Amino acid sequence: MNRTLLALTSIALALSLATACDSKSDTPVPTSTSTPSASASPTPTNTATSVATASPTAAVSPTGYKDATYEVAGKPVTLKNGLSEVEAAPGSASKVTTRYFGNEATADFNGDGLMDIGFVLTQSPGGSGTFYYAVVALRTADGWRGTNAVLLGDRIAPQSTSVSGTKLVVTYADRKPGEAMTAQPSVGVSKTLSIVNGRLTE
Repeated sequence: MNRTLLALTSIALALSLATACDSKSDTPVPTSTSTPSASASPTPTNTATSVATASPTAAVSPTGYKDATYEVAGKPVTLKNGLSEVEAAPGSASKVTTRYFGNEATADFNGDGLMDIGFVLTQSPGGSGTFYYAVVALRTADGWRGTNAVLLGDRIAPQSTSVSGTKLVVTYADRKPGEAMTAQPSVGVSKTLSIVNGRLTE
């Protein structure tokens, strides 16, 4: 009886151990999740600052206003003792001649405390025309800086150049509308010019 009971107890214990082993599940091993590294911020690049190109009349002449550079018909013209002669085209015998005419008027046209000079110059592009322009030579601490030229007309008859406050007043005779260029200028014209942002404007 005791042997039978002992055998039964041993069998029950063995079955219990076997069931426990079968029902035991493996515990999942946690895996480390790698955190993606933050992408590096883009390195700022230096943006080249565009430098405004100086206008043709920005050059300063230390010697005098008759040696300064003026902008005539959109092109820089540098006078030497009041005269400039350049080829009308590469290799051409024809010359574009720009020269100091006169009729000066002196005033502080740009309000910087220095006295400037307004006057008339002419340009002959190589044909029969002679174009008259008004310009101003601006006095600076380093010399003279020429402005752009304002067209007065072709083969006109300049009369006088005067000052009204800080404005340049140019008077001249021109032809009537439709008159031939052979006719003598007979119509009085007056143009009042001023310096605005460094440029001569009507």
